[in-house]
Amino acid sequence: MTNGFALDLARLGAWLRAHVPDASGMLAAEKFSGGQSNPTYALSLDCVTRYVLRKKPPGVLLPSAHAVEREYRVTRALRDSAVPVARPIALCEDAGVIGTPFFIMDYAAGRNFWDPRLPGLMPIERAAIYDEMNRVLAELHRIDPAAVGLADYGRPGDYFGRQAARWTRQYRATETSVIPAMERLIEWLPRNNPGREESRIVHGDYRNDNLIFSAGMPKIRAVLDWELSTLGDPLADLAQHVMAWRLPREGFRGLADIDRATLGIPDEACYVALYCERTGIAPPTPAMWAYALAFALFRNAAIRQGVLRRARDGNASSAAAAEHGARAERIAALGWRIASGEHDATLA
Repeated sequence: MTNGFALDLARLGAWLRAHVPDASGMLAAEKFSGGQSNPTYALSLDCVTRYVLRKKPPGVLLPSAHAVEREYRVTRALRDSAVPVARPIALCEDAGVIGTPFFIMDYAAGRNFWDPRLPGLMPIERAAIYDEMNRVLAELHRIDPAAVGLADYGRPGDYFGRQAARWTRQYRATETSVIPAMERLIEWLPRNNPGREESRIVHGDYRNDNLIFSAGMPKIRAVLDWELSTLGDPLADLAQHVMAWRLPREGFRGLADIDRATLGIPDEACYVALYCERTGIAPPTPAMWAYALAFALFRNAAIRQGVLRRARDGNASSAAAAEHGARAERIAALGWRIASGEHDATLA
């Protein structure tokens, strides 16, 4: 680990013994290599991996970003729901322990798929994995926020309008160069805001690499990385997830330019239809789906811009941050092609 991400194991060990039951033994920590935002570590006691620690990154952060406190709250609220999460154990808001606030959760062992093509699996296995991803996202959006204590987890209504404004501010705060497609989207999204009032718990970054699957079956054991979760429009969450169908494989781990049928991966239209059947949400119109996809790509580009800025400032979580961040322009360009009608947004 680089100095900025090294943990003070003596201070952390003392905190664990005081706040986590049965946390005794020789402590070791290993930072997970993936992820571009909140640094995450496997914690071992006497050489047995027991917990996961998730913390804010070092350095100056944007307001409301990297909110591990919210991640802790939402996973506590969902721990007994139909949505599987890694059981949260303890939250530390004292930056004096390891430099930033953090929380501890159970270690969920299993399979994690970084490549959405799911190499090494048979077509029937891929189909089952995608069906399970679809099912769990639908389960999340079926939950009544008030029933799990999350009625105040975000502002209700006009999610697209509020989020377009928020990510415009975040993008401006981390801007390193002019991206023409982002400028066009910043103008287009508010003008075309559909003004939807739907409000459910949204994950914000639901994708295959934020899921832990059981080792021997296509069953999700834990949905991870709730940093962007809030109350919002489930259609935005779905578009964020389905965005992978629109992105190329090279550089983006997308599904747009592969033979999905041969691999056993469902096409976009079937996947969205199944989700709508499971949730009871009306299928989106072509115009609404185009807006949702354009927004998802705009937000992804803004996030990547933030990653690039953190990389240049020296406080990015991953060594590959600069490479990922530099792709913001291509993501924004695709978003604008969909928004402008140049790229067909019909469910494909």
